Amino acid sequence: MKEYDEVHAKSGLRVRLPAIETFPNQFPGYVIRIEIPEYTAVCPKTGLPDFGTIVLEYIPVKHVLELKSLKDYILAYRNIGIFYENSVNRMLRDFVSSAKPKWCRVTGQFNTRGGMHSTITAEFGRKPR
Repeated sequence: MKEYDEVHAKSGLRVRLPAIETFPNQFPGYVIRIEIPEYTAVCPKTGLPDFGTIVLEYIPVKHVLELKSLKDYILAYRNIGIFYENSVNRMLRDFVSSAKPKWCRVTGQFNTRGGMHSTITAEFGRKPR
């Protein structure tokens, strides 16, 4: 099997995914936490499936993520070759771009593979105390 290369490293970052819709927020100063236990994608090198739970937390300002479109967005990962780190950071980028929150954190808790369990966290902004 060939070594990991730049193609592997960038895999999945530019794949077109379904749009994440929003609706107008009606209340200030609260945290939304969404747990998505059915995340799946494939390793860009081996093609083996990856499974995990994505936890999205954010403080909305003007927009709230619409859950049906969020579900469609997450389900689209199942056929993409993408590393854990890239998927979590891409999700953060896409969520922030859609909802423009005050603060956002995406955590990927990936199932054990090869005797190792990985947790990846990416964050935008500073969470108020």
